[in-house]
Amino acid sequence: MLNQRKPRDGSTPKRDLLIATAFRLFYREGFHAVGIDTILAEAQLAKMTLYHHFASKEELIVAVLEQRSALVKEKVQAILKEAGPSPRKRLLAYFARYEAFFSSKEFNGCPFIRAVAEYPDIDTPVHQAVIRHKQSDIDTLQELLSGFDIADPKPVAHQIALLIEGALVSAHTFGNTSALAHARNAALALVKAAH
Repeated sequence: MLNQRKPRDGSTPKRDLLIATAFRLFYREGFHAVGIDTILAEAQLAKMTLYHHFASKEELIVAVLEQRSALVKEKVQAILKEAGPSPRKRLLAYFARYEAFFSSKEFNGCPFIRAVAEYPDIDTPVHQAVIRHKQSDIDTLQELLSGFDIADPKPVAHQIALLIEGALVSAHTFGNTSALAHARNAALALVKAAH
């Protein structure tokens, strides 16, 4: 524990820099492997900056995950809006976003899956932040599927989420660039079967 002070709400340039630096290092090296001193040195910030915004490293990790989740949601909503009203085009655009992520130079697996692997206790704030993000993904899929003629889109959303999670792990583990195409094709088959 670094400090018992409650974090300040709201964004500041130094807080944003701290979170961005922490995400980059955590994503590359791992959450437990990267220490606070490494983050501060990389960001060229004083320890008091950290104390001012976060009471612990775990609190910083939660903030990193929450910010990443918000960025993902923002990108997904923009992509879906651009795809237009067609449910099929929107679902394909949702998968295309993952394809772009998988093929990026920075791809190093799912940061949320990595966080859960390092914080396996479901009651930890880090694990809970991951649950909130993953549930949001399922909710987005359910909303997408409500545009199709499906009696109950909820179980289909869960099934497609499992396909995507499997593709994430496969792409990271094997460097399998076709993992998401297989998941997309299986998802389209699920949607067709659910009509």
